[in-house]
Amino acid sequence: MKVTIFGSGYVGLVTGTCLAEVGNDVLCVDIDANKIDMLNRGELPIYEPGLEELVHSNAKAGRLAFTTDVAAGITHGLFQFIAVGTPPDEDGSADLQYVLAVANSIGEHMPDYRVVIDKSTVPVGTADKVHETIRSALKKRGVEVDFDVVSNPEFLKEGAAIDDFMKPDRIVIGTDNPRTTELLRALYTPFNRSRDRLISMDIRSAELTKYAANAMLATKISFMNELSNLAERLGADIEQVRIGIGSDPRIGYHFIYPGCGYGGSCFPKDVQALERTAHEVGYQADLLSAVEAVNKNQKQILFNKISHHFDGNLKGKTFALWGLAFKPNTDDMRAAPSRALMEALWENGAQVQAYDPEAINEAQRIYGERSDLALVESPEAALQGADALVIVTEWNVFRSQDPAKIKEILQEPLIFDGRNLYDPKRLQAEGFTYYAIGRGTS
Repeated sequence: MKVTIFGSGYVGLVTGTCLAEVGNDVLCVDIDANKIDMLNRGELPIYEPGLEELVHSNAKAGRLAFTTDVAAGITHGLFQFIAVGTPPDEDGSADLQYVLAVANSIGEHMPDYRVVIDKSTVPVGTADKVHETIRSALKKRGVEVDFDVVSNPEFLKEGAAIDDFMKPDRIVIGTDNPRTTELLRALYTPFNRSRDRLISMDIRSAELTKYAANAMLATKISFMNELSNLAERLGADIEQVRIGIGSDPRIGYHFIYPGCGYGGSCFPKDVQALERTAHEVGYQADLLSAVEAVNKNQKQILFNKISHHFDGNLKGKTFALWGLAFKPNTDDMRAAPSRALMEALWENGAQVQAYDPEAINEAQRIYGERSDLALVESPEAALQGADALVIVTEWNVFRSQDPAKIKEILQEPLIFDGRNLYDPKRLQAEGFTYYAIGRGTS
């Protein structure tokens, strides 16, 4: 099948590549000429495990191509995926200007029937706006062309997106026309073989499903972080509590790991957007407000522990940061806890030496050259001359480090662990002062 993907960012590139991998003819369109030039040279604008190899192999096979030619993209595919960004507006609502710009272009150039698929995370009612925008553009042309608009939200985890797409646990399709349901079923057949994962529903329900899923996961994280702060004050160990409640199958172990807050491009933005949507229909979503407030506070917890340990005197101190990305297996630093921590440390006169397996270039792009930031090439290099180690991202490479080696390199044996990677008793026996999340202090 011929497929066009508008937007060659995280969602668009993964979607287009995976659809090409099963034999479809995919054309990715992006107005960012630099990004398209990169992709045509075989370079990727993002890091995602396994993606680079799939992009190269499918481009070489002729199933995956990249262009800035919008009209060519609209002519190319029966399926027109809209996978452009929906950044938060000043009031927290999703900014739909890029989605509607694509819709307008489709209406301006559409030669015959097209299935327009909202893949971007968008508020309830967006499909109606996309439909009206296309119809208005067709009216200006003075032509009548049949088309359908579908909601097909993505459920991709950064760091595991290829597996999530190739082996989905569900494929949500929001349609108002049985014809489009069957067309999408045919497109997704290669990903739907062992059992029927396709869930068909009305468009507005599909749009809400995506926001509801992310808000639910964010709620679990914030609830666990709230419990961790309570556990710390009660002298309980949140890790033991986590195991105790996770063994209940009604709760489970997913997304109940306490830490220094969630980040990324989805949870913060989507919780805010859903809260704003509720406000627009006259409903006060108190729980969503609390989830966001808890997460905002949690991003300050490492800094607060550091400041308390040093009695507020951080000027001239140097901190080794392990982890910059908001989670492992990505280079994404959008709304990452590392950013809140570094900026607070800098504001108080401290220096940062940071290491991350993938996000060094992204940190360089965000912050440029700074005298108070050294981006280094190994965990050990970050420790050199540092007054303390701060663990912000739970990369596997940090899990089995030698405490004796850390102790030897650091100025003093002091660790602030924002992801509870280590056993407090072991580190204390090794002579460390060790601060974790919800496990008390040393």
